[in-house]
Amino acid sequence: MEPIGRRQALQLGALGVAGVVIGGVGFFQTRGLAPPAAGGAALVEPPMLRSREGILRVELEAAERQVTVAGQRATVLSFNGQVPGPTLVALPGDRLKVTMVNRLGSPTNLHVHGLHVSPQANSDNPFVSIDPGEKFDYEFAIPLGHPPGMYWYHPHPHGLVADQVFGGLYGAIIIDGGPDLPTTRERVLVISDLTLDDAGRVTPVPTGAAMMGREGELVLVNGQLNPELSAQPGERERWRVVNACTSRYLRLALPGQQVQLLGMDSDVQAHPTEVDEVLLAPGNRADLLVTAREGTSALRTLDYDRGSVDMGMMGGRSSASGPVTIATLTVAGSAVAPLPLVPDRPSQADLRAQEPSRRRELTLRAGMGGMGAGMGMRFTIDGKEFDHERVDQEVHAGALEEWTIRNLAPMDHPFHLHVWPMQVVKQDGVTLAEPMWRDVVNVPAGGQTVVRIAFDDFTGRTVYHCHILDHEDAGMMGVVEVT
Repeated sequence: MEPIGRRQALQLGALGVAGVVIGGVGFFQTRGLAPPAAGGAALVEPPMLRSREGILRVELEAAERQVTVAGQRATVLSFNGQVPGPTLVALPGDRLKVTMVNRLGSPTNLHVHGLHVSPQANSDNPFVSIDPGEKFDYEFAIPLGHPPGMYWYHPHPHGLVADQVFGGLYGAIIIDGGPDLPTTRERVLVISDLTLDDAGRVTPVPTGAAMMGREGELVLVNGQLNPELSAQPGERERWRVVNACTSRYLRLALPGQQVQLLGMDSDVQAHPTEVDEVLLAPGNRADLLVTAREGTSALRTLDYDRGSVDMGMMGGRSSASGPVTIATLTVAGSAVAPLPLVPDRPSQADLRAQEPSRRRELTLRAGMGGMGAGMGMRFTIDGKEFDHERVDQEVHAGALEEWTIRNLAPMDHPFHLHVWPMQVVKQDGVTLAEPMWRDVVNVPAGGQTVVRIAFDDFTGRTVYHCHILDHEDAGMMGVVEVT
């Protein structure tokens, strides 16, 4: 199968054939010495920690530990000695109380990606810094009207995010409380990538790989290499999928099985949509229904070309990657009785009927110049590298704004805004027919994305950035303050 192009992805997303209007797989892989471990073990899901009487109390210890990853013992970063960390399950209106313990050799913190919670004080505050040997008590108050769905958590210390996430620090969050769906079972699939050397340690990233956005040699599901899933014909499973890769875009396909899209990020579709493939940028999540058909199918990420980066004297480098098998589903045995149809769900809110109080344009650039991040590369928004003391966008509380995000770089950049979800209005000139909500939206190389944002419920300072985490660390991030 030929690599899908950025314009094709936009068309697929706008027509509803694929889950998002983004995608791709990075070119520059990090290389280690250890051969990939064999797959074939049964899928193991992270332990679930559920709220009780409105509260979920959790201690997360971030530390370098020896754990089993990809079927071998390896020294990686982990939460509570697990890769991924535990799945946190709460309801709208609950309080999530997390004690973050830092046993790393560098500062860290915690970001609850996609949750619509306060950015202030000890909530989803990206400016908190927890020093080695210290701990910090977070408290996230989840609004009563919070959309149910799949979210995730990971560290967010500027300059260290890519290393800490690539090393193994991530986990899923489920906000429950949506309508019950007639399914046989639910699965949590946290997809990440990693490269290990011959000693079983995480391979340091070369400068060139960081400029492209690193990719690991091992593509993992719940820390496993090509795990086995099993089902009987006719069973219907709900797969909650997180792209926790630092840079890798996932173009997911499961040929031979019926796959329906329920939603992306905090988006909830009124009706399940049958899809052949779903495209996830780093940070995106997918809510899928898989109805099992007899036979064996490989869950794969397919080719995608997300552009190139100007490496100056080294010449431009393309970011196309080959396909990878992620997991294997075997369907056998007696067929089960058909399940009831999935009921329709309420339509999404649509901000397009309101006139924005303000329109802004943000410009993403990457290229040679000055003495920026390694080899003279600069990653900027509006010509500026990140400065935590500078406010780049001042917004009035309650405002409805329209942001046009332009990408003048020669490669795609997934744009993420903390706290407030974005309704995508246009992708590269294509007007969307139905409301589509994302907290990560791709901006194609040489293209633009138009979103609307309702700055409701909270005030405070937070950030927006490229979710290729190496690019965020290199400066492609800005500060928004809502007052």
